[in-house]
Amino acid sequence: MNEWLKCSACKRGIGFAATHWVCSVSTCNRNRTRLVFCSVSCWDSHVAMLRHREAWAVEATSPTVAAWQAELASAESAIPATASAPAARLAAPDAPASAPAPRSGTPDSPSGGPARAAALGTTPTATTPPDVRRQVITTASAAAPSGPALSTTFDRDVLIVVSKMKKYIKDRSGMNCSDGVADMLSEHVRALCDDAIRMAGQDGRKTVLDRDVVRPRPR
Repeated sequence: MNEWLKCSACKRGIGFAATHWVCSVSTCNRNRTRLVFCSVSCWDSHVAMLRHREAWAVEATSPTVAAWQAELASAESAIPATASAPAARLAAPDAPASAPAPRSGTPDSPSGGPARAAALGTTPTATTPPDVRRQVITTASAAAPSGPALSTTFDRDVLIVVSKMKKYIKDRSGMNCSDGVADMLSEHVRALCDDAIRMAGQDGRKTVLDRDVVRPRPR
């Protein structure tokens, strides 16, 4: 048992006691939802899909094997206790027992049957069951507003000032930085710009404002 959960975006396994990322939006972190991401890039794709107005990736650590097994055990033990409550109420000793309703076509039924009809000297009449039809009601859901159509032809130039990026990383940590980091950061910037364009289009604006850009997670 080396895998805790799978990434909600790329489905890659996340191990126990491993670093991962969760969404800052509370609805994404409920037990029934539990969205987890193996990287910030996977979280970005999640934000683009759900279109959060304000969200950021929060770094987290998955539980250990023992802690996860204890959580699963507590969840399973809570299910039988909840399911047995209605059964306990039905089996209450003081509940009066109701007599079963007579079936149609028997001598004791209101409509009578062959035996009752013979006793009364009448001819039983067949009772036509009501015409029961299942009615399915469908409602047309309103189409979710979509932003402007994005062009598929654009320059994939590096959007990061490489020298300033390397200087920032050097000043913050003393580490060196490879040139490939600029390409990856450019992809993130393009994704943020696309989301901002969609948000401005949904509001009917022709100008992208600062409020359309997803806020970075607090450092």
